[in-house]
Amino acid sequence: MSLLVILRLGGSLILFFWVIAMKFLKSLTLIGPGFVVAATGLGAGDLVAAAVSGASLGASIMWAVVFGAVIKLALNEGLARWQLCTGQSVLRGWAVYLPRWVNAYFFLYLLLWGFLVGAALMAACGLAANALLPQLSVNAWAFIHSLLALILVLFGRYSFFEQAMKVLILLMFTTVMAAVFSLDLSALSFSQSLLVDSGNKAHGRLVLAVIGGVGGSVTLLCYGYWMAEKGWHDRSALPLARIDLGVAYAITALFGVGIMVLAAKAAPASVQGSQILPAMADELGRTLHPLFRNVFLIGVWAAVFSSMLGVWQGVPYLFADVLRNWQQRGGHKDVEAPLESNSPFYRGFLAYLALPPMLLLLMSKPVWLVMLYAVTGAFFMPFLALTLLYLNNRIIAKGQGYGVISNMMMGIALLIFSVLGVQHFFF
Repeated sequence: MSLLVILRLGGSLILFFWVIAMKFLKSLTLIGPGFVVAATGLGAGDLVAAAVSGASLGASIMWAVVFGAVIKLALNEGLARWQLCTGQSVLRGWAVYLPRWVNAYFFLYLLLWGFLVGAALMAACGLAANALLPQLSVNAWAFIHSLLALILVLFGRYSFFEQAMKVLILLMFTTVMAAVFSLDLSALSFSQSLLVDSGNKAHGRLVLAVIGGVGGSVTLLCYGYWMAEKGWHDRSALPLARIDLGVAYAITALFGVGIMVLAAKAAPASVQGSQILPAMADELGRTLHPLFRNVFLIGVWAAVFSSMLGVWQGVPYLFADVLRNWQQRGGHKDVEAPLESNSPFYRGFLAYLALPPMLLLLMSKPVWLVMLYAVTGAFFMPFLALTLLYLNNRIIAKGQGYGVISNMMMGIALLIFSVLGVQHFFF
């Protein structure tokens, strides 16, 4: 083969892959709410659960991260299906088609959850930033991050918020993957059984915690409002929403697997809880290069700050929607107008998330707050799975509801999250 033919063939291949890459990058500009909900849901509790599981059980339960991401993908697809096919948010569906006490129950739950999650995310951001820059205390960094997120949400448009979340999820993904591919993983056994020791209850609880922790809880409901901000309002956007969620949760699963692999290789056996992440960073700095300590901590910081930013921007929509439904008394079934982020209800709850929970940090128990956040989130998921089963089977128009696979996934989600709720409550 002549040199000219080789050059032409090489040029054609380069052009082909360039076109494919450009099409892929263009497609990423069309999607975005999935990245936002995935980054929001991947908070400190999920990182700790994946790290502790990786340190305890090694790489043999990576499947739990992937399975958990698939379950959350199915739940989010159900939320998107309902809103795009009916023109109503899921909260509106609860108000119209479920007993009126459901709206009141969720309102009270949201007040409690919001106060706890606000404090927990402040604590997590404070811990991550303090590990990088110890010149300021955990509480000082926590207050700074909360006020920064408040300002960004108050004065930034959704398009800026989405781009910021994409940057943060790219940062956390690339930093963790850089550490993974720099380690010698030959000693890890990736071909072990997918099942853990059935006689070890602690192992079983860790697996369930990993499955339940991937991808968030209450923040899943924010996806509908971010779809509306993106301009997705009818059933024609459902295929795009599925691609959006698929790409986002694939990245989430890979990130969780990366954390688990790093923990299996670098987590000290004597360290547990939220301190496991700084301990892993120290070990990576000793094993690879001092630079990798900060690289890993930057990834952890990006994960927890993206979660805070997503909660600050998305959860106030839930509060405003609950109050709007309460005002309308659930009596109208027509398509609803999009909620505005400059409404007094939205801004009031944003302030509630960002300011009063600072008082909890004065208790000097940031690790306890992070774990309490993870526990309270588990109780919401069975309720969400059950209501999606009802709305998308009994209420939605014929031909638009759940099929066999979707019903099966919702049934699995209901079972897993019910077990998690009972486990947290009684054990």
